[in-house]
Amino acid sequence: MRDVTQDHLTRFEGACLEPTICVLTEYCPKGSLKDILQNEEIHLDWMFKFSLMNDIVKGMSFLHSSPIHSHGNLKSSNCVVDSRFVLKITDYGLSTLRTMSKYEDSDNFYEKKLWTAPELLRSPIPPPEGSQRGDVYSFAIIVHEIALRKGTFYVGGIHFGGRGIITKVRNGYYPYFRPLLDHSVLSEDLCLLLQRCWSEDPSERPDFNQLKDIIKKFNKENGGNLVENLLHRMEQYANNLEGLVEERTAAYLEEKRKADELLYQMLPVSVVDKLKRGVPVAAEAFESVTIFFSDIVGFTSMSATSSPMQVIDMLNDLYTLFDAIIENFDVYKVETIGDAYMLVSGLPVRNGIRHAAEIARTSLALLKAVKNFKMRHRPGEQLKLRIGIHSGGFVTAARHLNRPHSTSTGSCCAGVVGLKMPRYCLFGDTVNTASRMESNALPLTIHTSPSTKELLDKFGSFLTQPRGEVEMKGKGKMNTYFLIGENP
Repeated sequence: MRDVTQDHLTRFEGACLEPTICVLTEYCPKGSLKDILQNEEIHLDWMFKFSLMNDIVKGMSFLHSSPIHSHGNLKSSNCVVDSRFVLKITDYGLSTLRTMSKYEDSDNFYEKKLWTAPELLRSPIPPPEGSQRGDVYSFAIIVHEIALRKGTFYVGGIHFGGRGIITKVRNGYYPYFRPLLDHSVLSEDLCLLLQRCWSEDPSERPDFNQLKDIIKKFNKENGGNLVENLLHRMEQYANNLEGLVEERTAAYLEEKRKADELLYQMLPVSVVDKLKRGVPVAAEAFESVTIFFSDIVGFTSMSATSSPMQVIDMLNDLYTLFDAIIENFDVYKVETIGDAYMLVSGLPVRNGIRHAAEIARTSLALLKAVKNFKMRHRPGEQLKLRIGIHSGGFVTAARHLNRPHSTSTGSCCAGVVGLKMPRYCLFGDTVNTASRMESNALPLTIHTSPSTKELLDKFGSFLTQPRGEVEMKGKGKMNTYFLIGENP
């Protein structure tokens, strides 16, 4: 075995027979021919395909003239490709080490026999070393694999499975069962060659010396210059790699876009951009912002009389609608918890006093949408939303994602909180007051604090209505207002 050396045979280094049989051969990093044919990302033109066929013929021609005489187990998985895309044949000359499978009736057993000649399938005790004419049959099956790249023993759209194919080939009924010859892809000469190589009569099959001349005629280079052929293979492989890199880069950029889009939904854009650059989100003082809270009146009782899926569908429909609406305004969605929906404007990007108008217009748009919203499981029932808005100033207290530190004082604080699934949270009196405005609101109204009403008056277009004094938990009595609308 060690003396059998040829460019298209893997070099045999040695074998260990006990306790487990191990064989050491030359390593070919590109893997098996079968793997390459199954990889749709590797393009093979006809010159490349004929070069692979030619490599097999050269290796088998040498093997048949050597003391080994025949292969006996030639298949695409036993043809390997080295770093220069030169095909080499492996698993030769070791027929005495092969043992009969313990699972001779398994699907896997029959799949491994797809390259075996019919006369060997019919033999009660087939020779483990096979036969030279049997190797030619196996070569034909491999050539068909290379030419069509549709798998081993492709017979069209009908699936017979390994067991069914072997049964039909072994029976030997005319017309003999063979792979499909697709004349739209295969040339007439190649079809004739395949028919000769997998002939039912072994004596009609050409030997590998004859095949060497035939394959040379198919090859555009007529056997050509070895270096030129090799350069063509490497060039095509490089082109495959370039195309693959472009595809993977495009896929990476698309996945990055999706990840960024998801991140921008979790945190404000300015905060995300800083975190992506590794910049700590430093504490900032915000002089004026407006906070929005809303919830569904009677949500608890509605949940008790609805199925969990109905509740989830209702909330998903409602907040998908809300999310689409707020895209038209300069507001940031802080979070949704159950039926509660929280927005803010004026941070982390300052917008003067425009935050009050942005939240007011958002509130009017959401309330209008709710009045026309239909619940799937209760289409005749009006969903009742209540909204509270409040304006105030506060200081952000940011937490570096790696090391938290103490927050600065103020009526409200905001910052990135947490290491896993970080969130941009608001804390403090401004948040509490906005929450109280919502909890004391009436159904289908926008409850407005005095500070927000004062800012809205500066725009001269918003319509408000006094509500009077309202007792606020923890705040005492407060004169509040309803936001009615906005003049064009």
